[in-house]
Order: sequence, then C-alpha cells, then structure tokens
Amino acid sequence: MKKTVFTLGCAAMLALSSCGGAKAGSQAADTETADSAVSKVYLIKDITPENLVRIYEALGKKADGANVAVKISTGESAKSNQLDTALIKPLVQLVNGTIVECNTAYEGNRNTTEKHLKTAADHGYTAIAKVDIMDADGDTLLPVSNGRHLEHDIVGRHYTDYDFTVVLSHFKGHAMGGFGGALKNISIGIASSDGKAYIHSAGKCSDAAEIWKNIAEQDDFLESMGEACQAVINHAGGNILYINVANNLSVDCDCDGDPDAPQMGDIGILASLDPVALDRACVDLVFNSDDPGKEHLIERINSRHGTHLLDYSEQLGLGSQTYELITLE
Repeated sequence: MKKTVFTLGCAAMLALSSCGGAKAGSQAADTETADSAVSKVYLIKDITPENLVRIYEALGKKADGANVAVKISTGESAKSNQLDTALIKPLVQLVNGTIVECNTAYEGNRNTTEKHLKTAADHGYTAIAKVDIMDADGDTLLPVSNGRHLEHDIVGRHYTDYDFTVVLSHFKGHAMGGFGGALKNISIGIASSDGKAYIHSAGKCSDAAEIWKNIAEQDDFLESMGEACQAVINHAGGNILYINVANNLSVDCDCDGDPDAPQMGDIGILASLDPVALDRACVDLVFNSDDPGKEHLIERINSRHGTHLLDYSEQLGLGSQTYELITLE
C-alpha cells in the first residue's frame, strides 16, 4: 500500500503552459502518516469487478438502508462509453442497490421515461438490478444554502425514497463541463429533466424545452453544478460514498451518442468519501500521466475551465482538493 499526500499546486487551472508541463496539477510529498484532516482517496489500477468491490470495502462505510441508490449514467447509445454491466454487477448486487437515473433535457434516447428504460435495458442494466428513472413521477426541491445562482436543486421525486447513495461514476471528458466525475453525477445526474435546465441556465429557467435558449455563462454553469451538489450532499447527510472508474477516457461524456474515441489509456478505479478530493485526484492523474494521448482530455478540461467546479465546490465546503492518495496493490 502506497500513500502520497497531494496539495493543489497552481492556483488557477491546470494549464500546461503556465505551470511548467504535465506536473502542473499538484505538488506531491511522500509521507508515512497523513494529517487526519486530509481526505483519503483510494486507487486500484487494475479495473475488475473484484477490485470494484474491494475499493468499496476499503472506504469503510457500508451502504446501509432498505433502499440503496446506485447512481450511474445509463449511456446515450451503443457507441457511448458507459460502465459495463459485467464490471458493476457484483457491487450493485452486494449493496442490494437500485440503479437510478433521471431523464435528459435534450432530444435523444433518454429524454422520456419510456425511452430511458428501453435504453437501460438495451445496455444490460435492467438484467442486473432494478432501474428507477427518478423523475418518472415528477420532481422535488432540495434546498441550496447561500447559493450565488440557485435557490434550490430540482431532483427526481423518487430520490428522497432512498436511504443511501452509491455514486458510481465513469470519469471522462465532457463537452460542456470539461470533465465528468462524481460531482457531475450528483448534480446534473440526480437533477430531473427540468432540474438540468435549471442548472445549465444558472437558475434562470426550469423548463427543459427552453434549456438551449438560456445557457448560462460557463463559470456560472459550473458554480450552479456545485450548488446542486451541495443540496444533494446535505440531503444525504453522510449516507453517501463516491467511486470513479477512469477508463475509456474519451473527451466526450456518456450522454454523447457519438463520442470521440479515447486517446489515452485507462487509469484505474478511485474511491473516496470526499467527492471534491476524488474528482481532483482523477484530474491530477490525467495531467500527471506519461500517456501522450492525455493532451486531448487536458485541452477539453482547460478549454471549459473545468477545474473551476472543484474550486467552487471546495469553497462551498463540499470537500477538499488536498488529499492522500492510497494505492492498493
């Protein structure tokens, strides 16, 4: 087991030009004992079903409750890079989880409950667990405290039926957010169709039919994602954990029906009780990779100012960008 403590290096974005190359994301120092205030992030490089269970168990928090939600992306098409059912099946069934999703706010294969359930079946998810489209019966509001943009988060009505949330995310790029990981999965992902419009418009619009007429300025959108995360995390009250699978690292999200092919190799499985630390660790591993294909994903993250989501989420008190990376051999 290898432990390394990382602290945020460059104060602004992880820009190769301004931070001296691929090491720009963080400064590292080997340590035997970590400060108790430092968030722990676990890493297993070999992506297997057994290791997905193993990293969940390493967190030391059991997904207790009669109703456990496993939040994934069901993927837009057969070309999308959503998590493979064979990979996630043992973990989902171990926690007796229900796979949960909400409808999209754009035309496609998942913008209605009927189409979304068919897509989930086509991608094999209904064969391994119950699938709940949480806004099938509408939505509900979760409060946001002292937000710059949002008064509340609009989530699928069924979300409040669950006792515990396992946030199982595919870490990759994203056309609008720069990257998608745990924070995106609980903000945009748990938001209802209209709630997605509310986040994308930074609080100006809560009608999915009007989303493209009301897209917010980029940093306002990213900050709205952070505020939506705050609402979900506060609602969960500690009954939540986060796992990112960093594979098939396309610059495009699983919501893209025709994504660019991945240009860099897989990184591994990461997990934490701190979603900010977890996403920060994934971003750092991309930037610090020796894989030349990383340049495509780095450009996507930087061009969308993606790490502003981490900065703002940390400011909101949702987690820390200082973390101890614990590699499980």
